[in-house]
Amino acid sequence: MNTLTVTTWSLEQTSPADLRPATAPEGDVRIVRAEVPSPEFSRFLYTSVGGDIRWTSQLGWTYAQWQEYLERPGVETWVAYDRGTPAGYVELNPGDEGVVEIAYFGLVAAFRGRRIGGHLLSYGTARAWDLADRWPGHAPTKRVWLHTCSKDGEHAMDNYQRRGFRLFDTKVEEEPDLPTPGPWAGA
Repeated sequence: MNTLTVTTWSLEQTSPADLRPATAPEGDVRIVRAEVPSPEFSRFLYTSVGGDIRWTSQLGWTYAQWQEYLERPGVETWVAYDRGTPAGYVELNPGDEGVVEIAYFGLVAAFRGRRIGGHLLSYGTARAWDLADRWPGHAPTKRVWLHTCSKDGEHAMDNYQRRGFRLFDTKVEEEPDLPTPGPWAGA
């Protein structure tokens, strides 16, 4: 099997003051929290956003695995809509002691390059910082972190750094060179 060398960068913010928000894009772009855990919708977002950049880690999940993950207290999915059409999403996954991971973030290919990504990342990061306000019992957020890799879009790292994220770790690993999973050929 062929392999692919993948560099993964981990970035963080350690204070809400680190966030440097992007300007909101023009037009009717709204960001709404998907408050009802829906494995179907979450899998749709995962494959639509990550299909062309080799997001594969959750493709084998069963319906029950998706449901269990989404029902964890504090897991939140925020969806950007452009004129009513899902354009991308950011998923927050709280950990212990006030640490919140931006587990997934990205845009459907047709919506990239339209200034939606910076706005969505800004909004999602702000929601990571105030997550405990919506989830009694969660510790106040002390750190927000994420990772990106060399398979992600060419502007991903720059967007993260412009929003105030700082690099704290870099890893290089070999991964199987799998074909992009979709959402379908030519999309």
